[in-house]
Amino acid sequence: MPPERTSEFSAPGWLRNLGFTSWLLVGFVLIIVGLIWLLNQTSTIVMPVILAAVLGAVAGPAVGWMQRRRVPRIGGAIVVLLALVAVGVLIFALVYGGISAQSGDISGKTGSALDKIEGWFNDVGVDNTQQAKEDVQKAVPEIRSTLLSGVAKGISGLSDIVFFLAFAILCTLFVLKDGPVMHRFINRHMGVSESAANVVTTNVAKSLRSYFLGVTIIAAFNAVMIGGAALVLGVPLAGTIAVLTFVGAYIPFVGAWVSGAFAVLIALGAEGETAALIMAVVALLANGALQQMIQPLVMGATLGLNPLVVLVVTIGAGSLFGMVGLTLAAPLASAAVHISNELRARTPEPAVADADVAPAPSG
Repeated sequence: MPPERTSEFSAPGWLRNLGFTSWLLVGFVLIIVGLIWLLNQTSTIVMPVILAAVLGAVAGPAVGWMQRRRVPRIGGAIVVLLALVAVGVLIFALVYGGISAQSGDISGKTGSALDKIEGWFNDVGVDNTQQAKEDVQKAVPEIRSTLLSGVAKGISGLSDIVFFLAFAILCTLFVLKDGPVMHRFINRHMGVSESAANVVTTNVAKSLRSYFLGVTIIAAFNAVMIGGAALVLGVPLAGTIAVLTFVGAYIPFVGAWVSGAFAVLIALGAEGETAALIMAVVALLANGALQQMIQPLVMGATLGLNPLVVLVVTIGAGSLFGMVGLTLAAPLASAAVHISNELRARTPEPAVADADVAPAPSG
């Protein structure tokens, strides 16, 4: 038979590969866009389930520990759930109650600080600062409503905060109670071998626990540093500053600096430029140099990610998925790295024959 003729106008191999890869990228982008749209449309259900999954991964070992002490798993799940609810109520009461009870004092101190800042700008020839000051002064007395509306808006697509909390609590109870059963079910239905699926699910849960433990330690460190400095300097609202600093640390990158700026503003309005300067230095040290010293010890060994990678992944995921992306980007990226490393370590290296060694002569 005559050999097949190749068309003179056929595309080269590299161009066909490039086109195939481009279509793969287009499909990947479409999947991401579709996923974002689907999450937005179903956020009323998805958001409580995500919260319950995170809480279950973080608090699940406590239920397992109680079960090993012969406490029925349902009983341990209820005890842990009540503890989580109590912690959440306590933090909300401290933040909201502190701001609500002292909103007038906060407004007065920030107003005084803004007057000083306006004077500084006027001294260097910058005009039109009055409108900005009035906007800030108008916003400060409304911190309570801003806090509540901010929480409600942060839960995108939810029409009823009560439904969200009730459904999240119910889902968390089932995740804590049936965590091992769900774990095995997911492992069996991931489309890969159960051993590989177990590597994925175990590392995701481990990364979530490590991340939130690290964030809690860093948040406590910042709260002690900044709140203690406010107390030593005689700045009012030191307790509120400490609580806001602690809570703000759970919002990656943004929360710590916003709470630090709040502390500096209060110090400026209450105690003057010297106290504000000292508070600014403490906030910079706590959120910058000192945090960078303890963060690798607290989180570096467990997450195994470069800080620049954490920053880029967190901002990118936050742009796509909002608060969920901001919170879960770093632990999920860490889990992906650990999963890749563990699966690669389990894959045996292919045997390579030594072609340079001649077979031994038969005797």
